[in-house]
Amino acid sequence: NLRKRYGSGSTAVDALKGVDLQVAPGEVVGLIGPSGSGKSTLLKALGAVIEPSGGRMIIGGQIIYDDGWKVRDLRALRRDHIGFVFQAPHLIPFLDVTDNVALLPILAGRPKSEARRLALDLLETLDVAHRAAAMPAQLSGGEQQRVAIARALVNRPPVILADEPTAPLDSERALAVITTLNDMARRFDTAVIVVTHDEKIIPTFRRIYQIRDGRTHEQAGQALAHV
Repeated sequence: NLRKRYGSGSTAVDALKGVDLQVAPGEVVGLIGPSGSGKSTLLKALGAVIEPSGGRMIIGGQIIYDDGWKVRDLRALRRDHIGFVFQAPHLIPFLDVTDNVALLPILAGRPKSEARRLALDLLETLDVAHRAAAMPAQLSGGEQQRVAIARALVNRPPVILADEPTAPLDSERALAVITTLNDMARRFDTAVIVVTHDEKIIPTFRRIYQIRDGRTHEQAGQALAHV
């Protein structure tokens, strides 16, 4: 029953009108809907970037929000419990691939040597370890997204929010990225929510939430794929 209202009085806009959504560990679900339907607002609320107006959010049994935040440090919540993958990789241009991935665990207090080891292990898992010393500008678009996925996973968050992660990629690379997200979700028991307009990847989801007028409607992925 997650809700978000912007403004007040006669000018108030209800962007989320009672969203219900549940994702299991190891599962990847799609979130689709037209522009203005509330997708971006929902993703920002789930990512603790904006505060909802009401309802409840729970991660791994811990109540995060219940008509008010139940955690003191939202920055630490985002850093340690929620991974983000965006349409643009947003890699830091003056850090090499390894340090881009190692930065989050370093900020979380891990020694640099341990953080780099974690980063290299993930880069190996994602088949980009051979680019570990490269700078972001030297990578292809698909390689950049794999590094971005490694960065999202490095602190082993229970949730990853992916916002249009395949939009700039061609069909082959888009399917490779979504396959990677599915593999990583199963490997690390991570729940993944993918916001997308990309018709190439919609048939890959077993479950889809469609958001219309601020409310979610669940449907089977294969049913939608044949519409």
